[in-house]
Amino acid sequence: MSGHRARPPSQRQLRVGEELRHALARILERGMLRDPGLEGITVTVTEVRMSPDLRRAHVFVTPLGGGPTAPVLEALTRARPFLRRHIARSVELRNVPDMDFMADGSFDEATRIETLLADPAVARDLDGPADDEIEDEDTNHGL
Repeated sequence: MSGHRARPPSQRQLRVGEELRHALARILERGMLRDPGLEGITVTVTEVRMSPDLRRAHVFVTPLGGGPTAPVLEALTRARPFLRRHIARSVELRNVPDMDFMADGSFDEATRIETLLADPAVARDLDGPADDEIEDEDTNHGL
């Protein structure tokens, strides 16, 4: 164990990350990227996590409606210089961060959890014992 904990993001990191997320979403929404990997695909930027020095951004994306993420990530990586130029014009920053594009698995994880919760065995356990069973247990333990 290293003995130190990871620090939560600062307000500045959160604010800059949100500004970048909005700027990227505007670029993607307007269809400014002309890449075959993005042909007919709507991309959602779900989160941007900034490094403490604000020089690196981890951009989490997902294709709207699901689908393969590898071609989307490749297309966005190819378009990185274009995206940085447009961000430099629209967001006031001393340095435009270098962006790493990553697939956001949170929607897949949420779907997996919903499927588990819909399972009859899990639903039965979540419902718990019926009220009359609890009353019977309480009266029997009182003797």
